[in-house]
Amino acid sequence: MENHNTSPFNALPPVVVALAAVIFGLELMFQAATAGLLGGQRGVGWRLAAFQDYAVLDQVWSWMVGNGIYPAEHLLRFVTYPLIHGSFVHAALVVVFILALGKMVAEVYSPIAFIAVFWISAVMGALGYVIILDAEYPLVGGYPGVYGLIGAFTFLMLLRAEAEGQGRLRAFTLIGALLAFQLIFGLINGQFGNLVADISGFVAGLLMSFVVSPGGWRRALARLRQR
Repeated sequence: MENHNTSPFNALPPVVVALAAVIFGLELMFQAATAGLLGGQRGVGWRLAAFQDYAVLDQVWSWMVGNGIYPAEHLLRFVTYPLIHGSFVHAALVVVFILALGKMVAEVYSPIAFIAVFWISAVMGALGYVIILDAEYPLVGGYPGVYGLIGAFTFLMLLRAEAEGQGRLRAFTLIGALLAFQLIFGLINGQFGNLVADISGFVAGLLMSFVVSPGGWRRALARLRQR
């Protein structure tokens, strides 16, 4: 008999649920602080303070490069910024993508490889952001890491296309649709900074998959052919 009381999260790899829970939990904390339920009067400014301390800022990067000094507290920004978001909707969308893509990627990749793809892609996205651009706004949010997961998903779709003898361009349908949407959004708002970070994250996730996927291209292809 089918158990209708089974939680939908049981089907998700624990590492995916944990990452989504951390991001969403932090956002709920900021929401509670803004509503005055946490931190008192100071709680209202918690999100802004987090931006100042943990977001990736081009001014900070320029200062480090100009002085040849790379303090640990500023390098840490490249690791912490994916956990901080600008709004509830921003965080919620990132969590939705992590849960959707994470299920497909983490079922093939090891938990360590999954986390590595997300965070290294986020780091590379941030480096692309500060090196290529002279951005005025801070970089926050998990989208560059999510695009790294899209890169990993694209890698798996390339393997499937190879195994089934299909055209490889179909594997890039998802990233193509998302980038088209972002280009339109960027034209409307005149802001392409996040697009640079996201594309950098995607490229990093795709390239990393050739190394961190189970056995690389050859072994993963053999595994898909057996299904």
